[in-house]
Order: sequence, then structure tokens, then C-alpha cells
Amino acid sequence: MNRPSLLLAGHGTRDPAGVTAFTAFTARLHASLALQGIEVTGGFIELSDPPLRDAVTELTGRGHRRVVAVPLVLSAASHAKSDIPAALARERARHPGLDWSYGRPLGPHPVLLELLAVRIAGQPGPAAAGPPPAVLLVARGSTDPDANAEVCKTARLLWEGRDYAFAETAFVSLASPGVQAGLERCRLLGASRIIVARYFLFPGILPDRIAEQAGEYAVAHPDLDVRCTEVLGDCDELAGLVAERYHEALAGDIRMNCDVCAYRTALPGFEHRVGAAQRPHAHPHDDGHVHAH
Repeated sequence: MNRPSLLLAGHGTRDPAGVTAFTAFTARLHASLALQGIEVTGGFIELSDPPLRDAVTELTGRGHRRVVAVPLVLSAASHAKSDIPAALARERARHPGLDWSYGRPLGPHPVLLELLAVRIAGQPGPAAAGPPPAVLLVARGSTDPDANAEVCKTARLLWEGRDYAFAETAFVSLASPGVQAGLERCRLLGASRIIVARYFLFPGILPDRIAEQAGEYAVAHPDLDVRCTEVLGDCDELAGLVAERYHEALAGDIRMNCDVCAYRTALPGFEHRVGAAQRPHAHPHDDGHVHAH
């Protein structure tokens, strides 16, 4: 039997373009790791096919009993901390003898910072003599303060050492400031050119919403130059990062950030979460429940 298989665990999207990108990325990883004897497959916990359940069934049907699951998410929010582990626990119950190791989320990481910088550099703008742009890094947002803080950390690391006027952070859902509030903050700080960096792996409804809201703000402020980057996307650099997370998990070297986790540390306003049991929400691939976002 080959080495432990790699299972990509995605959240899911109602956008067919996002599903297509996930599928293409899975194929890219499979091709790059085939020479190492590593089989790769992937699935979603909700909203789209293939479900994670089917991906695990496919692997066990081929005789795999050892799986390394890597959450294909950028921040350690509830999906990575509870929903995906709960889904994997259900698969272990369905497939006696199945053993899995769990990797950590992808970010923050230098590879992601460089990809963001490349996407930002790809935006046209004034001549080199013009002022450097401000960057508004926009992510999904979470009810987990640790995950939101990771995005703020990513924005700061992106700014350090690069020729941006400054970098601010905004969220398209579940956390503040929102996209337009973030843009307004950049304007009040003196920015005349703002590049909205969409901190998402693949296309989807939320990245599209960011572009729509940024476009509305730009129309209302014609004196500003507001542009949106592409998402990080299916690429070799991202595949290399996922492979790194695979080998890290296989070696048992999981350096999860627990210092400011709301379930371990009494953060202001979140004290009730310390020591609380994890209660992942149900997902439609398991029980028919439809979870709206």
C-alpha cells in the first residue's frame, strides 16, 4: 500500500466556479504527489459535492486505512477547530480501522503573503512616481476572535517590508469592520488609491460580494482609485503549502496556536467559552440539515 493518503477538507460553496477550482486544485496536488506514492482526494463538509463522506469512502474502498486530513481553510476558526474534526470522527465511526492525522490551517504563512503580494502587484495603477497604494485585506470573518486576529496579523505581515502606504483589515461577514467601513477607514487615513486584497483560496459568493461592495463604494467616491485583486487561486505555490502541512501532520509536528484560543484563554467578552464543549453544527451531507450562510 502507498503512503498515507491526503484528504483535502473544504468548507463548500454554492458557486460552481469555486467547486471547479477546488477540483482542479485536488488534481494538481494528486499529480504533484503521485511520485511520492501519495494519493490525494478531497471533499466538502457542506453546500457542494463531493461530500467529505464520499471522499473517505473512496479512499477506504481502495484499501487506505491511514489518512492525513488537511483543512483547506486560511484561519483556525470553527470549521477547522470543530466542524471538520467532527466530520472526520463520524467517518472513523463509519469505517472501523480508519486512522487519521489532522493538519493545521494554511495561514498565516509566507507563501500566502507572497501570493497576496503578487495579486496586489498585478493591479494596474498610476506611474511609479505616484503614491504607493493602501491595501485593505478582506477575509471571511468569524465569531472566533482568534481567527479574526490571525487575519489582522496577516495584514500586518503583508505590510512589513513592502511598499504599501499602509494595510488595513476588513471582513465580509460575521465580524467588523465590513468592506465599506474598511474602505472608509483607508480614505480617512489619506489613501487615494486602495487595493482590496481578497483573502480567499477560490472563487465563491463571498469573494464576489467583496467585489460588489468595493465597486459600490468606488462609485460613491469617484475621487478614489479602488481595485480588487483576484483570489489566491489554484496554483503550484498553494499546492506546495498543502504538501508541507501533510508532511508536518504525518511527522506529528503540529504547532497549533493555543495561546489565545477562546476555549483555553479567558478573552474579554468570551470568558464563557473557556473549557466549553465543542458543538459543531450539523451538515447536510450527514443529516439533511441545510445550513444557510
